[in-house]
Amino acid sequence: MGFFDFLQGADIQQGVREYGETPGALLLDVRTPQEYREGHIPGSKNVPLQSLSSGDPMKAGKDTPLFVYCHSGARSRQAAALLAQMGYTNAKNIGGIAAYRGKVEH
Repeated sequence: MGFFDFLQGADIQQGVREYGETPGALLLDVRTPQEYREGHIPGSKNVPLQSLSSGDPMKAGKDTPLFVYCHSGARSRQAAALLAQMGYTNAKNIGGIAAYRGKVEH
């Protein structure tokens, strides 16, 4: 890993691939419900960042692999940190859907 690699942020293509290869994993879209309806990665569950802040809306074990994305990667970074504070041990920010080049559902 080069000195400036951290500036690129998460690689959502790789994150979605890892999600697909991880048994029992959840793919979380932390954007607003309206953003989610406008297009989301197939198989993802909409859990807006605001609802994470106000409680634990997920019915997942604390060790469940969680792959988190948003629009640009900023909210998913916040969500992954918040999930860790909530006791989730396997939450990973995979970046933003703006950089995603795969299939999107509406």
